[in-house]
Amino acid sequence: MGQAQSTILDSIGKTRLLALRRITPSNGARILLKLENENPTGSMKDRMALAMIEAAEADGRLAPGGSVVEYTGGSTGVSLSLVCAVKGYPLHIVTSDAFAREKLDHMRILGARLRVLTSDSGRMTEKLTRDMIEAARIIASETGSFWTDQMNNRDQLAAYHKLADEIWSQTEGRIDAFVQSVGTAASLRGTAEGLRRHREKIRIIAVEPSESAVLSGGPTGAHKIDGIGAGYVVPLWQDDIPDRIEKVSTEDAKDMALRLAREEGLFAGTSTGANVIAAMREAERLGPDARIVTIMCDTGMKYLRAYGTDPL
Repeated sequence: MGQAQSTILDSIGKTRLLALRRITPSNGARILLKLENENPTGSMKDRMALAMIEAAEADGRLAPGGSVVEYTGGSTGVSLSLVCAVKGYPLHIVTSDAFAREKLDHMRILGARLRVLTSDSGRMTEKLTRDMIEAARIIASETGSFWTDQMNNRDQLAAYHKLADEIWSQTEGRIDAFVQSVGTAASLRGTAEGLRRHREKIRIIAVEPSESAVLSGGPTGAHKIDGIGAGYVVPLWQDDIPDRIEKVSTEDAKDMALRLAREEGLFAGTSTGANVIAAMREAERLGPDARIVTIMCDTGMKYLRAYGTDPL
């Protein structure tokens, strides 16, 4: 019998890698999906939330009896809520009605206190992102809380270096490209750095909403892909990281997410749908011998209301 884990936080990471069977490119290239829905809250953000809190504990920014504040579209907030619940830190979250109600409910259940900002018709925009950040800054200043500040926090990169090491080990080094959508840019940047430590020539593909393709030089806009597309070039973004930027629309991302559920039995959010579309495009470019890894960012159980009008 294996040794029991001391807390639920010990189960973060070490997720499986699964090859898509039916949603495959016509040229026979292989697409592998890293199942980050296997993390405790059903999201890859568990990795970065734990890394940010433990780094702050280690250097004294977060002391015993302290509290935490963050702005979030949902998944980071749920993950921080889990970590703070286990470690005993009060958590104040700034979020919005633009994001999945399931995520907001999950945060509350885990004990977080929420301030919910009103959005522009349920859409993600640059103004909403900046309003959330400013509200979190004010709360941190007034309460003396530790502000994780995910848009600027480099402590989370170490979590994605570990993710890259998992991918490298699981593929036995047979990986030609890595595809990931961009929110704070930390997961793309950290995973790319980690993979390129193993082999420099692995291709890195960034994904952003076509309605707000600012990384590609387009105008800011509004979209409904949870967790990505802040509406401006985020601080952790570096132009020299990706070999290519793919633009995917909200509608196409949602359609692919539903295909994944119906054809592969993988129920994920729209950011995962966007990832798979971009991975398919890259597979066509690289040819039949290629192996491409992308991320199942979270479980679709976080988005049941969003999918409710399009029954499975």
